[in-house]
Amino acid sequence: MNQKYTNSIGVLVPEVMLPPKGTDMMKWAVVACDQFTSQKEYWEEARKIIGDAPSTLDLILPEAYLGSPDEPERIAAIKANMKEYLKKGILQKQPEGFVLIERTANGNTRHGLVMALDLEEYDYSKGSGTLIRATEGTIVSRIPPRLKIREGAAVELPHILVLIDDPERTVIEPLVKKAAELPCLYDTDLMLGGGHISGRLVAGEGDVVNVLSALTKLADKAAFEKKYGDHPVLLFAMGDGNHSLATAKANWEKIKATLPECERADHPARYALIELNNVHDEGIIFEPIHRVVFGVEGKAFLDALQKKLAEQNGAVQVLPRAQKAEGGEKHVIPFFYGDTEGTLVVSEPAAQLAVGTLQNAIDAVLKELGGEVDYIHGDDVVKDLSRKPNAIGFLLPTMQKGELFSTVVYDGALPRKTFSMGEAAEKRYYLEARLLEK
Repeated sequence: MNQKYTNSIGVLVPEVMLPPKGTDMMKWAVVACDQFTSQKEYWEEARKIIGDAPSTLDLILPEAYLGSPDEPERIAAIKANMKEYLKKGILQKQPEGFVLIERTANGNTRHGLVMALDLEEYDYSKGSGTLIRATEGTIVSRIPPRLKIREGAAVELPHILVLIDDPERTVIEPLVKKAAELPCLYDTDLMLGGGHISGRLVAGEGDVVNVLSALTKLADKAAFEKKYGDHPVLLFAMGDGNHSLATAKANWEKIKATLPECERADHPARYALIELNNVHDEGIIFEPIHRVVFGVEGKAFLDALQKKLAEQNGAVQVLPRAQKAEGGEKHVIPFFYGDTEGTLVVSEPAAQLAVGTLQNAIDAVLKELGGEVDYIHGDDVVKDLSRKPNAIGFLLPTMQKGELFSTVVYDGALPRKTFSMGEAAEKRYYLEARLLEK
């Protein structure tokens, strides 16, 4: 593996893989596997659109099918498809370089840079001080099912979005200004409301070095301490896909244990392909991630939840109509089940964020009553799912994106599933791949 661009910030300049010119890229690209987890009909519609065309849907497992009876067969087919796509030249290696992304969805345009990050610089543990950090609590139990897919896979495809705190716009934005000069790798609409995306190759040595230099300046310890005080430097903060990066980390630790020291530095599995975004990009929108609990009777769950919220926080009001979800000193949380709606008001919450207040109580009630919680994007989806039998949904307020880095630096990881970078259709679609085999 080529290590031409050595650096101290854990960045690998990758050789991404893409299908050949002439491929229908709209059918090739599908949304992140952890979206529409309670809506198999979305994935069925995607398959109808794709038909027999080459597609990343052949190379990923939508999490709507995790735990299904045919999961082992699906995983085996994915790994076989990877090898077949390589053998047939459906995946072709591009020149060493970053990929500059322009993505438009729901009226927002964001820019990103596809690169690979060193998993040795990443630790999702609470209190971690590594360059790459989780921004939310990692659910360790979610790693093993995903590890079954990553283990022995010939290639990786990223839906991971990583954020940098670059208010002066020194890393990505200089490339955006000269995008017309860069070779176009793809330019396509995305299926099922995903908007439009283009990718341009950043392979010029000067451009690559400028990116690495700008990132190195962001990681300067003296500058970081001037901004945040005496804390370990946080350069890369997880935006989306933390459990995918945690799975890549777990896979690398297993592989590393089998390798002599001399082979560890440049093994492909040591790195993970990601898209880098500037948190200050106007196209980066933080959306709340709501909760729907399945397998419970709505009224019984609400009563138990109210009691648990009171135990954990103090007095809780239940209002008969749904109001706007709010944080602040009071936590205002609308709920829905069947044809019933209302609002929980926690006047003196123990947690800073409404998501922490709600999640702590949900976790406790699930242990008592059973049931399963899912994490949902979009108010309307929550309301629709909550009308189903034995379900109850809750809406949460939006976290301000400017609070992210300071909160993680000072307080550590946020409660799990605190925020989402856009709604489901705005998530990253799979396009680029990278070899994981030497």
